[in-house]
Amino acid sequence: MFDPTVFENLKVALENQLYDLDNLDGIIRITNRTDRMEMSVMAREFALQFELIHGGEIKAEIRLMASLQDLAAEILEMKDQSPGCKLVIRFDMEVVPSQVGQGLSKPLQCDKIEKIMKQHWPDLTLVQTVSCMYGKEPVQCNITAELTFNRKINEDQMDDIPELIEHVVDTLRTLEECFK
Repeated sequence: MFDPTVFENLKVALENQLYDLDNLDGIIRITNRTDRMEMSVMAREFALQFELIHGGEIKAEIRLMASLQDLAAEILEMKDQSPGCKLVIRFDMEVVPSQVGQGLSKPLQCDKIEKIMKQHWPDLTLVQTVSCMYGKEPVQCNITAELTFNRKINEDQMDDIPELIEHVVDTLRTLEECFK
């Protein structure tokens, strides 16, 4: 009998919650889905990207990853290991030069985004990346704010998934308001 891994169980829980918010509740629209087995390192990765139905300027993504070490520790029932998954939350938004500020050396929106992320996710590590396509007119830049959980998650956090997703949606709403 197939015994699903921690990764599989968390993936299904995330899928169910997010697709319910899309199909049943009409709060979000799922815009992309990734379900990958990375053969070169024998790792798993799953991600769902979505936007607010009444928004759409900013996209959120919840990404779940399991390494070979985590998968092997669970499948082989290694006693000294605690298998789990890495969880990352991303927010992607486009800004125009008037929102970026004087030049591209210090985007003003990054300060606003950092403040919002620290309010909503004070304990998580935040990395912001700003990218612009050279030569494209009018100039547009993309800002990605990525939040990484400082520990692995497992089935002990299964009951926290609805609250986590609600918190991501609330953050998305706050960002949408900031960028109107």
